[in-house]
Amino acid sequence: MSDEAGGRVFFSNVRRSMEEEDEIILLSVGVDIGSSTSHLVFSRLVLERLDNRYIVSERTVVYESEVLLTPYTADMRIDAEALGALIDRQYAQAEIRPASIDTGALILTGVAVRRSNARAIGDLFAAQAGKFVSVSAGDALETSLAAFGSGAAARSIRENARIMNIDIGGGTSKISVCEAGELVDLTAVDVGARIVSFDADGRVARLEAAGQRFADEVGLKLELGQIPDPAGLHAMVERMADCLLQVVQANTLTPAVAQLLRLDPLRNARAPDAVTFSGGVSEYIYGLQTRSFGDLGAQLAQAILKRVKAWGPRIESPEQGIRATVVGASQYTIQVSGSTIYIEPQSILPLKNIAVITPELPLEAELLDSAAIAEGVRTALKRFDLQHGEQAVAVCYRWHPSATFARMDAFCRGIIDGMSVLLERGLPLILVGDGDIGGLIGIHCEQELKLANPVVSIDGITLKAFDFIDIGAMLETSGAVPVVIKSLVFPTSSAVGLREEKAMAALATQA
Repeated sequence: MSDEAGGRVFFSNVRRSMEEEDEIILLSVGVDIGSSTSHLVFSRLVLERLDNRYIVSERTVVYESEVLLTPYTADMRIDAEALGALIDRQYAQAEIRPASIDTGALILTGVAVRRSNARAIGDLFAAQAGKFVSVSAGDALETSLAAFGSGAAARSIRENARIMNIDIGGGTSKISVCEAGELVDLTAVDVGARIVSFDADGRVARLEAAGQRFADEVGLKLELGQIPDPAGLHAMVERMADCLLQVVQANTLTPAVAQLLRLDPLRNARAPDAVTFSGGVSEYIYGLQTRSFGDLGAQLAQAILKRVKAWGPRIESPEQGIRATVVGASQYTIQVSGSTIYIEPQSILPLKNIAVITPELPLEAELLDSAAIAEGVRTALKRFDLQHGEQAVAVCYRWHPSATFARMDAFCRGIIDGMSVLLERGLPLILVGDGDIGGLIGIHCEQELKLANPVVSIDGITLKAFDFIDIGAMLETSGAVPVVIKSLVFPTSSAVGLREEKAMAALATQA
């Protein structure tokens, strides 16, 4: 916020001057509400000034909650009251007051995000902590989070290798392939440890549609309140593992397996050099958990591990296992846009928690291809599960020299085409460039192409995937706007800790 006397920019809760401090320490929390488990991670972030941007120089985990079973009501909705009580208890055990949290990320994943009240729960958390980045992570985004959170992307750089991460949760399994630090392929499949769960007496307590489907395929009778046949249950788990391995190995899937996919299949151009596992089931794979939680976790872990060992790629331990999707918390940074920007109407500002996409756009040629630009935008929206037009999205681009009318026209037409689903719903067109062309681009969209939607076109800002931004009201003195950047922060350490060493030792023993 602006100080009337000095015109400086401050963090609103502690009035820190961004002009005077070279180092800022923030307390963050990550909350992951999954179909099977929920948990929290509290972190301390140290930010250092780099020119006009603050970057995370150090991230220290100060408290990891116990892993909580996500509570459900009798009608299979997430029990918001019980979940709130569980979360409150973790704050108390960590001796951290909610008011002391500077920033954080709330992520709903797996089958939990499909529950009828999932959005309401996300909105509730966001309302209670206004500094949260609240993300209902669809399959593609959750897979991306697991790829980076598990350390697979970082390992692919460190080892110059093709790394596959298999994140096995309660309702789904997410498979990602990383090379040179980039996510090059991903998919998700309806294979999870908690697609059927049992009470203390071994009776079926909950049954998902995928669980019923696998049971039918092997001739197993599953009914709520009944104890299933052990041999039939074993056959069901073996079938689940076979389906998962077909997804990660095969170039062509059988129709039955293809129907289990929640995203496009992997290309599987070549086998990975190494495989890591994350998600709740990974605790059993690496020998970090032996307790039963009334589901298929332990059996499924052994069945999958046996098949991956026979496949051939070496098995490595991840940097994060069960907490792979929540190791990121929000990082506050701030930049000020250039003054050559276009905002119409100005009343559209401020904007908060705007997701950022960084599509691959062919902007080098003298003649730009509008269709290719549109396809790049649509691909980026789909990868982050933003293609349905439920929320505003900022398109980050890197303009290349030559701002001729023809090039700008092709660019703007391509962007508008790629964003058509969002624009048809009346959402604003938000464009963020790193060069000095934001004003011209915005004017072209509104005046030449007659776009009726609000237009926010700013420049002089550097963003990346997984960023969320707040765009403040225009500064009267400069005609620029302040932009707060909240980035999901992933671990950068290449070290393998004691927990991971224990996991690898257990894995070697199993071999």
